[in-house]
Amino acid sequence: MSSNTIIHRIVRPAVRAIAPTGITPNAITTVRLISGIAAAVALGLDAGTWQNIGAGIFLLSMLLDRADGELARSTGQTSPAGHRYDLFSDCFSNVIAFIGIGVGQIEHLGALGPALGTAAGLAIGAIFWLLHVLQIGTLRGWEPTPGIVIDPDDLLALVPVLIWVGAAVPMLWVAAVVTPLCAIWIALTGTRRQRA
Repeated sequence: MSSNTIIHRIVRPAVRAIAPTGITPNAITTVRLISGIAAAVALGLDAGTWQNIGAGIFLLSMLLDRADGELARSTGQTSPAGHRYDLFSDCFSNVIAFIGIGVGQIEHLGALGPALGTAAGLAIGAIFWLLHVLQIGTLRGWEPTPGIVIDPDDLLALVPVLIWVGAAVPMLWVAAVVTPLCAIWIALTGTRRQRA
């Protein structure tokens, strides 16, 4: 994953402002984890007001996800343990967010809602496992213009937008189908590259 994406650039001024305060990257990661859990809970309460609130918390959590690494790099506080904690927090928060979205859609989809959310969430977890633990395959950012990079992980910023415009159900279907296919593709192509 890149460290100079659009979302990194959005959080950079705030990170510069807090860098002298002594706040640590791990503290931000902890707030990211707590906000990720809060987002998942809110997303799971209903398909209306709470899901909209959860979407906002999820977006804040995503910004914190970028801010912790940005702070670590800009203040020389990077560490293998901090990186692992960051990856765990990111993975866990994203997995439970999709499960929460599915649970929140019970009134529209019945038991299918949690099943779709769980399929998408577990596939996100599998992608993290493949990329960061097994180190099979890579996901590269897309550079629409020089200096502007969109990381595949940045696309999660569309999740709150889709919820707010009333497209949570189609988004959940797409995530439950496409994300497992991406996990399978990464596993197959990454394994082939490792053998070659």
